[in-house]
Amino acid sequence: MKKDQSSDLSRRERQIMDAVYRLGRATAAEIRGAMDNPPTYTAIRTLLGILHEKGHVRYDSDGTRYVYEPVIPKAEMGKTAIDGVLATFFDGSIERVVATLLDREESQVTQEQLDRLAALIDEARKEGQ
Repeated sequence: MKKDQSSDLSRRERQIMDAVYRLGRATAAEIRGAMDNPPTYTAIRTLLGILHEKGHVRYDSDGTRYVYEPVIPKAEMGKTAIDGVLATFFDGSIERVVATLLDREESQVTQEQLDRLAALIDEARKEGQ
């Protein structure tokens, strides 16, 4: 099983990564502007340096500024995060994850969404998963 690459992130690092994923490519100032209750600009720069050392972001120089972007595509990072949640909180049970998501009051799952989920399940059955 792959190491959960999102588990080595602090709360602030996760917030910065969320902003980087939303923006795609951005300067420290743009990342700070995309965050709710951001830390100081200096803290953002420091945390971006840490994220670079950890291998989560890369940067290009654009004159006097650095432009940051994620190293790992968002979909891949999402799969890694889900793997961690699945193992940590649901003992690897996909059924328990889906049941939890469907039971949430906030979910308000539509019939269309249920139909799409049923189609995904049918497709997985055909592929022998």
